[in-house]
Amino acid sequence: MGNFFSSLSKTIHASLALAVVLFLGLFYQNDGFTFDRFFWTWVARYTHVVVGIMWIGLLWYFNFVQIPNMNKIPDEQKPAIGKVIAPAALFYFRWAAAFTILTGLIVAQLNGYLHDAMTLSIGSAVPKHTAIGIGMWLGIIMAFNVWFVIWPNQKRALGIVDCDPELKAKSARTAMIFSRTNTLLSLPMLLSMVAAQNLY
Repeated sequence: MGNFFSSLSKTIHASLALAVVLFLGLFYQNDGFTFDRFFWTWVARYTHVVVGIMWIGLLWYFNFVQIPNMNKIPDEQKPAIGKVIAPAALFYFRWAAAFTILTGLIVAQLNGYLHDAMTLSIGSAVPKHTAIGIGMWLGIIMAFNVWFVIWPNQKRALGIVDCDPELKAKSARTAMIFSRTNTLLSLPMLLSMVAAQNLY
């Protein structure tokens, strides 16, 4: 059993297998599902939630764990964070952000409210679409920050891209400020998303 859990790949594959078994159980208990728009909306929403958890989980890891504790790590041990852990975390972080936005847009399109949500329901005045639209725009802003501000600056800060020490320090600060900006936006974004699903 220890060998099984020491392998992330085996653990994830087993988790997927359990999810498939659970899905099949629900499928047959319900006398099957129609593979229609509602089914594919569910698939997109499930994927949206999974990648969203990865994205926001890593955002909070950076802001609640890594950044506050970097000054407690001895200088000789910091390269392990900068050369190994942070680049790996940033890989999943930025791609989870991209797939969260993509799957969210797919869910909105399949449910028929993409345009109304993106315009914050101005003109049609559907409160649910206004709420989800606010969450969508906050998510888009956050994903933009990830790809076009945080990641380019982190590449310099971590030494993935060569630059002078002054620019490296400035890039680290810029990445931190925009990471904190995303942390600031994360709770309002999640609130509007959950409100749209449960309050209207």
